[in-house]
Amino acid sequence: MPQADIWEKEYRNPKLITNSDEPQLDFKHFIKWLRKNQHVSLDGLRVLDLGSGTGKNSLFLAERGSDVVGIELSKTAVRMAKERAEERDLDAHFQTGDIGTTIPYEDASFDLILDVVSSNSLDEAERRVYVKEMRRLLKPGGHVFIKALCKDGDKHAVNLIEKFPGKEKDTYVMPSVGIMERVFSREDITDLYRDFEILNLERKNSYTNFEGKSYKRQFWLAYLQK
Repeated sequence: MPQADIWEKEYRNPKLITNSDEPQLDFKHFIKWLRKNQHVSLDGLRVLDLGSGTGKNSLFLAERGSDVVGIELSKTAVRMAKERAEERDLDAHFQTGDIGTTIPYEDASFDLILDVVSSNSLDEAERRVYVKEMRRLLKPGGHVFIKALCKDGDKHAVNLIEKFPGKEKDTYVMPSVGIMERVFSREDITDLYRDFEILNLERKNSYTNFEGKSYKRQFWLAYLQK
């Protein structure tokens, strides 16, 4: 992945990410929904966290009995995730890897797959592999949680595309950090995940801090099932 060095630099000297150990609130809401509406037990659940960062979402599930694998591009982030797991005496596995390539696990290995604002940095060729791999790795009836950047109604995204355009559709390159991101329309999201059943798709706004400023951003929250 061309962005590997950029993400490693970001985790060593954060400008965009927070390195917080608090799980994403939208992710926690999804887990509550999964337990209540889908009657899924977290105990023994086999989970794949794509772009696991420093492990905050993975460790939340590991604390509740899930068997978690986190794959992350940055070696620094993987090291931090392992340290946090060891500090909490949790059995969670974190490894350096690229979520835009073939993932070295057998078919139907996981009950749940997470992508919390990670695949936005893939290019189109990598994204096709990523979706194919998710489909292959997920067990029949398994679930996927997606949080992705939304283009619809996001003035900041439109401004970034105009001022700092990337090479592909609806992409931009974050100034001063060099991270490439893709934003998605509703049609983009439904087409990208057309091989899954979309159980819930909603748009939500929240605020992102960057270089001392707060920006209102739009996100897609998608609950999928194979």
